[in-house]
Amino acid sequence: MATASETTLVTTHNESGTKWWTRFLDPSERTLGVLLLMPAALLLTLIIVYPVCRLIWTSFQNLSLTSGVPATFAGLENYSLMLEDPVFWETTWNTVLITLITVPGALLVGLALALMANLPFNVKWPVRLSLLIPWALPLSFAGLIFAWFFHSEYGVVNDVLRRIGIEGVIWFNSANWAFAAICLTIIWKTSSFMALIILAGLQTIPRSLYEAADVDGAGRLRQFFEITLPLLKPAIVVALIFRTITALQTFDIPFTMTRGGPGTSTATLAMYIHQNTVDFLDLGYGSALAVVMFALSMGVTAVYLRMIRAKG
Repeated sequence: MATASETTLVTTHNESGTKWWTRFLDPSERTLGVLLLMPAALLLTLIIVYPVCRLIWTSFQNLSLTSGVPATFAGLENYSLMLEDPVFWETTWNTVLITLITVPGALLVGLALALMANLPFNVKWPVRLSLLIPWALPLSFAGLIFAWFFHSEYGVVNDVLRRIGIEGVIWFNSANWAFAAICLTIIWKTSSFMALIILAGLQTIPRSLYEAADVDGAGRLRQFFEITLPLLKPAIVVALIFRTITALQTFDIPFTMTRGGPGTSTATLAMYIHQNTVDFLDLGYGSALAVVMFALSMGVTAVYLRMIRAKG
């Protein structure tokens, strides 16, 4: 005959076993969320976290594939060399300047294109398809096209200038003109991306708001500033985040148009990283430069996210 204490122990054991199996077969929402997110977390760790950690570790090493010497720990030597490197400062400034010029420029052009594409056309798909074509073109292809456009002898731009009585410009022999040509190309290439995101935001604005504004006597300009622009802020911030990060990583268009010339006046930080890692095979210094670019991208993203949180 079992005692009361033995019965209590058996019951407790059975309840705990049943509870474990029940939790496994019928998990809570939190447990189910963890299980479903675990494959994605492992994949992100494999393709993002590990390479970033490896990059940071390599930046603290002297690792040059041309020297034939094994990698040695160098501490902050690569970063101290970076601070004394004038090319690093020039390419970083070029990258920041391209970002400051092309991101607002692409936003303004993209906003205008999105507003035009949102007009009540009878057939809308050709208009919206035209927004997708510039973004669908490969970056290097766009750079080659505009390098031909801005060619000093047989380029389209100089031909148009001569036809209206203005002397043509030797675009790629001057640092300022070459930089302007690159910025114009980037704005043309990326404004369609901004337009597509803003157009998606325009589609979410209820027409009833504009109808009520018409009843109240509000004009088109006031409707834009009082209704359209405030409701487009989330879409604009998302577009700015993506566009700013890609602007800080600009490589293809300057590389195909000028190769960074004349001199290094149009070279970007990404091009300098490519030169050190691919051309010179100096993986230690190139990794340190890449860490700086990564920190810039994360810093800009943090600023945008903080703005979103503050507005929220």
